[in-house]
Amino acid sequence: MRSLAGKVALVTGAGQGVGQGIALALASEGADIAVLGRTPAKLEDTCELIRGRGARAEAFACDVADTEAIPALVDQVAETFGGIDILVNNAYSGAYGPLLTLSDRAFQKGFKTGPFAAFAFMKACHPHMKQRGGGDIVNLVTSAMVRWDPSTYGAYAAAKQALKSLTRTAAAEWGVDGIRANAIAPHALSPGLKSWTEAFPEEAEEFRKTIPLGYIGDCEQDIGRAVAALVGPHMRYLTGATVPLDGGQAYFG
Repeated sequence: MRSLAGKVALVTGAGQGVGQGIALALASEGADIAVLGRTPAKLEDTCELIRGRGARAEAFACDVADTEAIPALVDQVAETFGGIDILVNNAYSGAYGPLLTLSDRAFQKGFKTGPFAAFAFMKACHPHMKQRGGGDIVNLVTSAMVRWDPSTYGAYAAAKQALKSLTRTAAAEWGVDGIRANAIAPHALSPGLKSWTEAFPEEAEEFRKTIPLGYIGDCEQDIGRAVAALVGPHMRYLTGATVPLDGGQAYFG
């Protein structure tokens, strides 16, 4: 029996990269997956991969920045699958750069697609999880929150710090409903990072050397499988935590 058999997971930003890796790992453990993202073709690619693992997958095109549309979308997912047990807030689209180069709009975009969107999904999923006796929320944050030099990462780190705090609060308030909420801070070879390593091999090698385990994580094998374990039955007493999945690079204290 696979550990997540009979569970339904909603994964945002699942068309590629870390979101796809998490979706595939959850499917390999038996979960059916609602695959959310902005690009229908990429969503369908992920769905086909999931179906190849023997799990059900359905694509839902959405822009998480449209927070007003999220409650109806979550209800649609629940109606399609019969409920929701797992929520993974992976999607994020924000700005990077020195603070003085950022417009207000660019800075705010990271909050809208980060903690604002995650909050909307969490609140909309809550009644569906409670109805099924509990559930699991996993929010993606970043080691940039504790980076030794936060230069150019300020807007990103600020939005993710807010999401980390939101995760902890949900864990405290919703534990009585059987709902756990945890955050992960991953390093993974997403398409964007892979392109950077190929374009700047010398810089990439120096970056790799700062990771004690010596390599950048794989989206499914290192990040997805960890999430599958986190939402599985063997981790049922862990909630409100931030789990670094970065090969030991950052110091979270």
